[in-house]
Parts: sequence; structure tokens; C-alpha cells
Amino acid sequence: MSAHDPNCIFCKIIAGQIPSKKVYEDEDIYVFHDIHPWAPVHFLMVPRQHIPSLAQLTPEHERLMGRMMVLAPKLAAEQGCNPYPDGGFRLVCNTGAEGGQEVHHLHLHVMGGPRPWLRG
Repeated sequence: MSAHDPNCIFCKIIAGQIPSKKVYEDEDIYVFHDIHPWAPVHFLMVPRQHIPSLAQLTPEHERLMGRMMVLAPKLAAEQGCNPYPDGGFRLVCNTGAEGGQEVHHLHLHVMGGPRPWLRG
């Protein structure tokens, strides 16, 4: 796995070659609003390193994924999700073609807000 894939749309967003509505960034993670939201709050969390999918994670990624999991609730609250237990959010990570993954750069969808959007 390379640090960057020049043909990857998310790598291009991270590099600033394609505009995005940024939510958060640090040295390892870039977070931006989904351009086709399914919920009142819907943003994507992506590692800066090009990792094709959840299936390609190795033990070296444990710290990164742990940070993403800890960061998700904080950013969800900052973006307008109501607090747990009455509020909350959904975290989705599609993996591979059969799992519905469309962009092959690991990303987490964080979705929340008033409930009518929730499916299944």
C-alpha cells in the first residue's frame, strides 16, 4: 500500500486537488462532508494513508483505527448529532464491491440527526 494513489478521488481530496467541505484534519486523518448525504449529519472519515479497504488493515493500523473510533463520537456531536442514549449516530464502513464500497480508499461514514433518514 502506498501513502497516496494519484488515481484515488479521496487521495485527491486530501491533497486539496478536489474541493471538500472539511470537518477536521490532523496528520493521520481527514474528515469531510459527504456530497450526497443520507442524513442531516453525514461526513466521511478517511485516513491520509491510502488503504484500499477495511480488509487491508494490518496490526500497524491499530492506533489509527482506534483514533478514528474515538474521534467519531466527538465530531458527530460537534456536527449536530444529539447525545447518546436518546440521540446518537450510525457508523458505516462498506468493504469491497460486494459490501457496497464505491471508492476504494478506506472510509467511515458517520451519519445522524433526526431519525426519519434511518434505514434498516
